[in-house]
Amino acid sequence: MSIAFVGAARQFASSFVPIEVRAASLTYIRISAFSALSSAIETAVSTSTRALDKPDVPLIISTVKFLINIVLDLLIISKVHVGNFTPTVNMQAATQLACNMAAALIGLAYFCFVTFRTDRQRVMTHQYDPVRPSLACLKTLARPGALTFAESAIRNALYLWLVNGIVAMGSDYATAWGVFSSIRWDLIMVPVQALEATTLAFIGHSWGEWRKETGTERRPRASRHKLYEIIRPALWSCLIALAVEIPLCTFMSEYGARRFAFYLSESQTVSQITAKMWRTIDWCYIFYALSTQLAAILLPTRPR
Repeated sequence: MSIAFVGAARQFASSFVPIEVRAASLTYIRISAFSALSSAIETAVSTSTRALDKPDVPLIISTVKFLINIVLDLLIISKVHVGNFTPTVNMQAATQLACNMAAALIGLAYFCFVTFRTDRQRVMTHQYDPVRPSLACLKTLARPGALTFAESAIRNALYLWLVNGIVAMGSDYATAWGVFSSIRWDLIMVPVQALEATTLAFIGHSWGEWRKETGTERRPRASRHKLYEIIRPALWSCLIALAVEIPLCTFMSEYGARRFAFYLSESQTVSQITAKMWRTIDWCYIFYALSTQLAAILLPTRPR
């Protein structure tokens, strides 16, 4: 996918970049294209290691990204950077790519090191036979992931269609959508995804404990009390999401969105458009927070 983005940078820019800056954005798109690879590695490693009771791996990824970002920003982007050059947006894209790729690869390497070391120790103590990646294991993981992959593909296609329409409305609307996305990501998406990761881990553990109790029974039936114990983390996450998102969305709609957007864009027109966007669809993100936590009940379990 990253190679496709690089090869089709001009076509990509014609659909998702305002015409005023379209020609100048090609290099930025080609540099940022490989962020798709780093994001895929980081997400796969983080989610899988949380499910395997190894939260130290996502912590290392975040720490490495944070430290490298600070160092590169000081050396290249900041006002006190090294050298006599003037920082550009392409340099910023390159530093972000370096941060993301380094963090993802270091996290993957650390995960492989810890896994192989643990595996070797258990084999030496004759606890179990060594397990190696195989096509059969991939098929086992791919089957339950097919539906979520299809859902993600459809959702992203609709999102790209929406962005294409907004960009076609002009540079002010395109800038407003970028500002809106920044606010949305920092204030809503990151906390909701953190709740989701926690919910997935706790529900996965509860489900695993129950399946261990039921043994090899193919179609075990859980009591209502046991079902409540399994889904309780999702219910708590829903309550936390509502307690945070409803006041936040209300505050941003009535007071904060326009001012925050003006702070980011320094444009009165862009800030007004961003505020209108927020007031129009902010309620969607409340339901997004709830649906994400409720979907976390099904993702780590096999209720059929």
